[in-house]
Amino acid sequence: MPITRDEAWTQLCAWTETETLRRHARAVELALRAAAHQYGAGEPDVEAWGIAGMLHDADYEAWPDEHPNRIVTWLRERDEDAIAHAISAHYTKWGVTYDTPLDKALLACDELTGFIGACCLVRPEGIATLTPKSVKKKLKDKHFAAKVERDEVQAGVDLLGVDLGEHITFLIEALKPHAAELGIQGQGASA
Repeated sequence: MPITRDEAWTQLCAWTETETLRRHARAVELALRAAAHQYGAGEPDVEAWGIAGMLHDADYEAWPDEHPNRIVTWLRERDEDAIAHAISAHYTKWGVTYDTPLDKALLACDELTGFIGACCLVRPEGIATLTPKSVKKKLKDKHFAAKVERDEVQAGVDLLGVDLGEHITFLIEALKPHAAELGIQGQGASA
């Protein structure tokens, strides 16, 4: 029986205490739920893809040197091999193959979702007026959100075979309805 979203969230919270990393997990979950429709089989993929997005960094805070091995093992013990494989592949330097649309979508959404969130935090209007042009400009500034690996962003869109600007637009639209929950609505937004 597949794990449920509630089980996944409980596991994430057991290993991840900081609100920032939990918020990132939620943002990537939302991005992957939308990506299931854009790049996957649609509704049949939504739950598994969302769980992959949510859990991709679940072990990072507690065991950064072992990441992602703990969460991958936890998932494999529950017969969630497809999700485990996608999580084991969400960083190109680990040398894991990209076999499925989920593998590719997680790579394409993870870093870029975090980067879009960072872009929103420095804008008075947050995500409401964020454009792909603005995100691309910030991507060129290596000092802005310096920990975001730009080569991973590019590798993700290359694997999906999509235009960077179109993928940025897709992610902005996926996250926009959840701006308040994610804290990316901007300082000028009403509560």
